[in-house]
Amino acid sequence: MYTLQIEHGIKDFGMWKAAFDRDPVGRAASGVTAHRIGRPVDDPHYVVVELDFEQHAQAESFLAKLRAKVWNSPDTAPALLGAPKTRVMECAS
Repeated sequence: MYTLQIEHGIKDFGMWKAAFDRDPVGRAASGVTAHRIGRPVDDPHYVVVELDFEQHAQAESFLAKLRAKVWNSPDTAPALLGAPKTRVMECAS
């Protein structure tokens, strides 16, 4: 299993979550098998998203879609603050 981890600042969690829920690039159709959203207890303007995939290539492809179709548009990412920090991790246990 592979996990695409995304961290970034946000303007407002409600606004961010509504945009996330619209799912503009189709998580399930792109191979996402599960997702988790975390928020630091000391920073309400930051989120950590983890998206699970069966294959490494699926995670990389989805990341490319996010960069090309979501993060560069204020319409699809209205609450985004700054550039997201990303990494693809392989499950080690």
